[in-house]
Amino acid sequence: MARWLVISDNHGDRTILETLSAQLAVDATFHCGDSELAADDPWFNGVAAVRGNMDSDERFPLVLTPEVSGCRVLLTHGHHDGVNWDLTQLALHAQAVGAQATFYGHTHQLAVEMTAGGLFLNPGSISQPRGEFRQLGGTCAVVTVTPDQWQVQYYTRDAQPVPKLHFTFDRK
Repeated sequence: MARWLVISDNHGDRTILETLSAQLAVDATFHCGDSELAADDPWFNGVAAVRGNMDSDERFPLVLTPEVSGCRVLLTHGHHDGVNWDLTQLALHAQAVGAQATFYGHTHQLAVEMTAGGLFLNPGSISQPRGEFRQLGGTCAVVTVTPDQWQVQYYTRDAQPVPKLHFTFDRK
């Protein structure tokens, strides 16, 4: 079993990254872009992070495909994969790299679903949320990976779980 923190779109709010890292015990952290921080910021040590459309530091890659806990992950911001419209391009991208889990941001709206045999997750924006759950003030997600399931729990900025935003998907 592994626990992964997925976070996106903090837009310069470094403190929230430190707070959530300290309060949520995880084995790996993924940042889906628009941090608006420097790639050499110490917070990114050991963190898989990509460049979003608002990031000026080109040392962040546009895409990463790490193998973590035996799973291939596609990490991207999503703006090059048309995520504002649908997940078709992103699903094709995930299929091309053999990803079992795909994490993306950009829309500032949380979303999670199984599509094309893989987990697709947008943690929402931790600092500038939009959409149905914007009243939460920002969200991130913790994914618990087991051999048979993906368990997704969304958290607020103060590291509190949102009970109605807990999802379980079969991996098989």
